[in-house]
Amino acid sequence: MIRCSSVSGGCRAGARRNPFSEIEMPGFLLDTNVLSEIRKGPRRARPEVYQWWLGMHDQELFLSVMTLGEIRKGIDRLGSRDAAQTLALERWLQEVKHTFREHLLEVTPAIAERWGHLQAVRSLPVVDALLAASTLQHDLTLVTRNEADFAGLGIRVFNPFQDPVAPPQGP
Repeated sequence: MIRCSSVSGGCRAGARRNPFSEIEMPGFLLDTNVLSEIRKGPRRARPEVYQWWLGMHDQELFLSVMTLGEIRKGIDRLGSRDAAQTLALERWLQEVKHTFREHLLEVTPAIAERWGHLQAVRSLPVVDALLAASTLQHDLTLVTRNEADFAGLGIRVFNPFQDPVAPPQGP
């Protein structure tokens, strides 16, 4: 379950001690694969990812609007094949949009320029390059299962699927 603080307006995870509490970090940008894993809940999610999530209660968490687009794409591809699952995902998407309403990162002109620089270095899928550009622009750590996709781009990447207690490394 994702919660937002009414006092700070920040989006936070569950309520456990954070192993990163001594590390000064502006925040974390969640990739779709991490958000989808967390959605599974404590019984079905990978334990290391869910434990990491529960430890993030005092960290600033952000989503890119591109993540909303990826979720929408998944819902629309499911379509009428599974009406119950489609409805459940529609509700989840609305919850995500509401929860992260003040922590949704839009694609700004500055992010678009960073995207162009990154694409000149190495051709990347559009969404991945926009996530990397957003991470750079806002000095965040990208939380993703696909850390190899972002290697060499000069961004901090953390993979909670591998090592949920190791601090993210600098670029």
